[in-house]
Amino acid sequence: MRLFLDLMWFFKQEKLSYLTGILILVIVALVNLCPPYIVGIIVDGITKQTITKEILITWLLLLLGLGILAYLLRYGWRMLIFGAAARLSRLLRQRLFEHFTRMSPSFYQKYRTGDLMAHATNDIQAVEATAGMGVLTLVDSIVTGGFVIFSMAFFLSWKLTLITLIPMPFMAWITSYYGTLLHERFFKAQEAFGELNDKVQENISGVRVVKAFGQEEAEIDSFSKLSEDVVKKNQAVAVVDSLFDPTIMLIVGLSFFLAIAFGAVEVVNQRLTLGQLTQFTLYLGQFIWPMLAFGWLFNIMERGRASYDRIKALLKVEPEVKEHVTLEQWEENKAWQNQGVSGEIICSLDKFTYPGQTKPRLKNIYFTLKPGQTLGIVGKTGSGKTTFLRVLLREFAGIEGDIRLNGISIFAMPLSVLRRHFGYVPQDHFLFSTTIAENIALGKPEATMAEIERVARIACIHEDILRFEDKYGTVVGDRGVTLSGGQKQRISIARALLLDPEILILDDSLSAVDAKTEKQILHELKQERSEKTTIISAHRLSAIEHADLILVLQDGEVLERGTHAQLMEMNGWYAETYRAQQLESLIIEGGGQG
Repeated sequence: MRLFLDLMWFFKQEKLSYLTGILILVIVALVNLCPPYIVGIIVDGITKQTITKEILITWLLLLLGLGILAYLLRYGWRMLIFGAAARLSRLLRQRLFEHFTRMSPSFYQKYRTGDLMAHATNDIQAVEATAGMGVLTLVDSIVTGGFVIFSMAFFLSWKLTLITLIPMPFMAWITSYYGTLLHERFFKAQEAFGELNDKVQENISGVRVVKAFGQEEAEIDSFSKLSEDVVKKNQAVAVVDSLFDPTIMLIVGLSFFLAIAFGAVEVVNQRLTLGQLTQFTLYLGQFIWPMLAFGWLFNIMERGRASYDRIKALLKVEPEVKEHVTLEQWEENKAWQNQGVSGEIICSLDKFTYPGQTKPRLKNIYFTLKPGQTLGIVGKTGSGKTTFLRVLLREFAGIEGDIRLNGISIFAMPLSVLRRHFGYVPQDHFLFSTTIAENIALGKPEATMAEIERVARIACIHEDILRFEDKYGTVVGDRGVTLSGGQKQRISIARALLLDPEILILDDSLSAVDAKTEKQILHELKQERSEKTTIISAHRLSAIEHADLILVLQDGEVLERGTHAQLMEMNGWYAETYRAQQLESLIIEGGGQG
């Protein structure tokens, strides 16, 4: 019953629905007591030949009326109790989704996507069943069972009632034992389902890679093994699950045997009439459901408890990036509000270390960027370019030093306020399985078609879109599977531009386009964002050649800094790499002309 205590916050929230539903269940239980009583009267009337046609019709009409009333009442409690359970499901799903959005990237490195999906589907369904069917079985087993026992004991024979209840303690013990086994096995089954879910999600997302490397058979074999594991663990659950009903029916059969055997003795000794024995057995028949419900209660409760424990453990995981200022505090602070945020960046980053690591990933990065200026960040693969950009967005904890936007520390801003001033185009472009227009308008759903087309032109994707049969209404497929890498990059750029951010971050976002298209996009950006700040991370140095400040990173530190001209004069890593890339470009162009 621990789960009911854990869910008490929800039961209090929905107390009107549950109390009304329970009241109706009590009324239904009382209504159900009437038919056996009426049948007993009719049987005694027939055996004694005292019943008339009119009386029989009256009793039958009363039975019909009670049946209709029970139908309406059952509809009522289902709407109330099951409706409340559905609201619990919605609430838990909402909490999980909100929790997922607050988590840092390290959270998603620890938890697999498939397992998170299992939490939001199967686990929530199990908890919903507890708040619905679980409450029903608990109340119904207690109320109906209590009323039936009371009726049998006080209106018929308390001795016979005690005799028929002899097997009940054994049933309570064995179902409790089954429940413990079920909890353990169901927990493992849910974990296995999460792994299988993750496998399916990975293969669907990476189907091109699987096919390119000819790994279809290997992946099918791997999936089969995981599927077999899920089946085995669910079979283990089913083994315990299948024990409930036979055990309960065995006990019910034993109770019926005792009732008939000892009841017959009572009839022979004229301590009970035949009608009363018939009434007793009908009541005992009604007692079957409470006993079944009692067994199912353990089943439902243990499944729900295992799932709720998994959900609670997930919700207890705290975000690594803490909010130092709430949105309410920010909105109340007039000084902050009046100051606002512009594209000025003063970076005094002393050190950044990834959570769980000891060696700093970034250190001693200092610069000032005025509104309207462009910052270029270059360096070898693994030099810390992307890490720095994500630090700027406060995606991680472990930052030492300060970064200020227009004089305001990024740590003094709520994360939602901070990030709304950035337009971020990451390396791994994510498109949703919807239309091109809807993907571009992701951050501004109310955008007009004219606005969408304008930013698409700036990102040099407009002409490509017009070549599609459905143009801006083209559905891109799962994660943009129908588009090329360059097209996905440019749609992502258009998406960021639509927000008209104070600071635009392009994290190697031009790597999949040709040099001519890159040059055109950069030209359009310079015209469009002449008064706003832009940060560009790139491997191809031509992308940041025009920048007001260029930082060359190596092992998380600034190796070189300056404008393009200054860095060329230094004749260091930047100059060497630039000349090598220019020569490579000339060779490619020459080859193409030849």
